[in-house]
Order: sequence, then C-alpha cells, then structure tokens
Amino acid sequence: MKHILVIEDDPDLVELLRYNLERESYRVTSAGTGSEGLSELRRERPDLVILDLMLPEISGFEVCRRLRKNFETQNLPVIMLTARSEEADVIAGIELGADDYIKKPFSPRELVARVGAVLRRVGHPQAPAPSAEADATLEFGDLSIDPASHRVRRGGQDLPVTHLEFKLLHYLASHPQRVFSREHLLDRVWGREKYITLRSVDVYVRRLRQKVDVSGNPSLLKTVRGAGYRFEPPS
Repeated sequence: MKHILVIEDDPDLVELLRYNLERESYRVTSAGTGSEGLSELRRERPDLVILDLMLPEISGFEVCRRLRKNFETQNLPVIMLTARSEEADVIAGIELGADDYIKKPFSPRELVARVGAVLRRVGHPQAPAPSAEADATLEFGDLSIDPASHRVRRGGQDLPVTHLEFKLLHYLASHPQRVFSREHLLDRVWGREKYITLRSVDVYVRRLRQKVDVSGNPSLLKTVRGAGYRFEPPS
C-alpha cells in the first residue's frame, strides 16, 4: 500500500484528500505545518508528498528546498498545492524540484489522477543511455552550451540559466532550425505526465531570450506562429 503524506494546514481539505485517497487504497498521514511535515518525513518515509505552498512556520517552498538538498529525500515525489495564480510561483515550485502542481480549488478526482500519474512515472523512469554525442559541447559562434557542466557561455561570459532553462535551450540547440511544438517540448524537456501548462513553455522561452540574446542582434529562439519554436544559430 502506497503511503501519501499530506502537508496542509486546512483540516477540511486534509480530510477531503484523505477520504478520496483512501478510497483508492492509499495510506494517508498528514501534518498541519511545514515543521511538522519535516518531522513526519524524518519519522517515516512516504512514497509521495502532497505539499501546500502557504504553510505556517515553514513555507512549502522551503520544505521542498530542504527535501531536494537531502540525499535521502532528493528523489521523493512532491505534488504542490497552490492557491496562487501567479505563474512565477508555479515555475518557482517546479524549479525547486516539485514533480507536479495543482491549483486550488481543484477536483479531488483530478488530484488522485495526478498522484497515480506521478507514482507511475517514478516507478518507470525513462532514463536514456548516456552517449558521447549527448555530452558534447554545442558551439555556435560566441555561444557554447556544455551539457557535462550545465554551463552556458556567450561572449566569454557565463549565463545564469536554471536547470530547466538549460534543458530547454540544449534540446532546441541540438536540433537547429527545426520547429518544435509546445506539446513536443513539454514531452521531451519536462517529461511525460508532467502537468505543466503550454503557457509555461512560453514563459521559459521568454526568460531564455532575456539571458542568451544580445541586444541589437536577432533572437536565437524564434517563434513560429501557430507551430512552436526553433533555435536559429547566431550568424
């Protein structure tokens, strides 16, 4: 029986989640604050954590950050609950290592489906075999993209890209001049059954443009109206 830890300060919501998850044969425990949640995690390791962002004492962001910094919990699946509508908060949670997120209010049926999807993905990871070609540094004029060190440099300067920004840039740059739809990029960069919206792809492309493009020069990341995005190497 899979064990789900719910870290949520709304007791009514906790009971709603408990009822629906137990109906699907999950074992559910709960904690009402971030510090209580961390204590529960030290006491017993669950198979998945449902984590509210707005928690007393220690925020959900900080709880997730601590989980990912701890070797014993760095791969523990986390689904974040958020009442916030700001896209930046959702992206921040994903950048911290959340496996999925769901916005309040939500359908309990949908959340149970998300739990099952994340647990299936964790149980059947898709890890491609490493290759020399995949680890090779990509160079386009004054731009270099090094997958071994996750370093992007342009004009001799390191660019402060995040993990997901690097993955997106590296994937597009590995296939220059090819157009990829948002759906395709979600599948190949974020992973299947990752419930990220198509709009998030646009946000990541915009952030990459701000970091890798040079003022006055054409953008490296072209929008193809109605189709998606392509990487166009600098001339």
